[in-house]
Amino acid sequence: MEESDLEKALLDKLQQFIVELGYGFCFEARQRRILIGEKYYFIDLVFYHRILKCHVLIDLKIGEFEHGDIGQLNTYLNFYKEEISEQGDNQPVGILLVAEKDHALVKYATAGMDQNLFVKKYMLKLPDAKILQQHIEKELKEM
Repeated sequence: MEESDLEKALLDKLQQFIVELGYGFCFEARQRRILIGEKYYFIDLVFYHRILKCHVLIDLKIGEFEHGDIGQLNTYLNFYKEEISEQGDNQPVGILLVAEKDHALVKYATAGMDQNLFVKKYMLKLPDAKILQQHIEKELKEM
């Protein structure tokens, strides 16, 4: 399974999970393309929370936390704050989901950053090898 396929499957489940979190979350975009300068970037999931009156940007990393991940998400938040948010909106909130994190690196990478930026950990759980193999074979036959 390629990393992009795994990421797509995780985003499918994550998108559904966030929408089910409760009242107020409105799905806005997946792989939201934004132009900063002359380069395009992609935000994994974008929601708008009607009650909090702010955008919620979610960035998913399949690997372990890297200090550059925070800078990337902070860039997206600043872009949304200046270019996308409407009058009356609160500042956007960023959530970075990573497979693993080193608490010390997170501490130093996030020191002094906006408190609307959060780092959380998700657990990657795959089906056992036989089920995964059957699923892959089925998908290949359908292609």
